[in-house]
Amino acid sequence: MVTGTAHGIGAAIVAALEADGAEVHGLDKDTVDITDSSQVEAYFRSLPPVDILVNNAGGVCGQSFTPVEEVTDEAWRAVVDANLTGTFNCTRAVVPGMKRQRWGRIVNISSGAGRTVSLTGIQAYASAKAGQIGFTRQMAHELGRFGITVNCIAPGFILSTPTTQRQWDGYGPSGQERVLSGISVGRLGTPEDIAHGVRFFVAEASSWITGQTISIDGGSALL
Repeated sequence: MVTGTAHGIGAAIVAALEADGAEVHGLDKDTVDITDSSQVEAYFRSLPPVDILVNNAGGVCGQSFTPVEEVTDEAWRAVVDANLTGTFNCTRAVVPGMKRQRWGRIVNISSGAGRTVSLTGIQAYASAKAGQIGFTRQMAHELGRFGITVNCIAPGFILSTPTTQRQWDGYGPSGQERVLSGISVGRLGTPEDIAHGVRFFVAEASSWITGQTISIDGGSALL
């Protein structure tokens, strides 16, 4: 099961896992509202047990920088729910089946914003993405004895959605040059770069790796 599969990173993860022989169900907001626990529980009850869960859904919910004193309750909750509450709801729904079969792989897609700051200045986004990293560690600690590993990927800047394309275009040539100069390998990432990380975490060869967050960002976290 991969959430947030309408385009970009989610779609690339689906394609990569299918190429490895997995039967993949894609979940997007047009199918289920992952912030609604009752919808999530009902949806997962309709499926066979899930072996692999990739919590990719999230985003900034159309928001851009607003001074913290002007952020509304609704704006804060929208971003936290889309990124952190949705991850919790989906994880809670799949864990009973994973425990019964004593095997499972959960990969959470956080963001470089969860390890540093939001480039677009969205307080709730940076907080929710940091929360996903903490949730990863806690779930790894709780679920490891059941044969379930829980890991996390923190992507750097990737042109993967209309929102990120608008962000990139808004930087202009000089801003784009500054972004690229801060990436050690000198290029933006692709959705496939993140999908490769997911393939690593769900492989049997990584069964002794859990509770980890890997930055897939071309080395921008080094600077």
